[in-house]
Amino acid sequence: MSKFGDLIDANIPILLSFYTDWNDPSMEMHPVLRDVAAALGDTGKVVKIDLDKNPKLAEALRIKGLPTLMIYKSGEMVWRQSGEQDANTLIGLMKDFV
Repeated sequence: MSKFGDLIDANIPILLSFYTDWNDPSMEMHPVLRDVAAALGDTGKVVKIDLDKNPKLAEALRIKGLPTLMIYKSGEMVWRQSGEQDANTLIGLMKDFV
């Protein structure tokens, strides 16, 4: 969990995507997330977190549906939603928090 705190404590927006390898909708988000990361460059960061490898984090954040997407800035969650999103929506949201 301390690594998570270090991760989200950045001054740039961090988009977290929680997924599992066996969940098709969350796997379908991977190419979308690559597009978002490419569009943001150094102004934001995209991080994928496998819930099967991080069950305590999933429990602490009360993740129920997949994919679950969150945006953190300066250690605070500023946006959260479950379900698939398109790249343009995510890019727009991230730019709002730059």
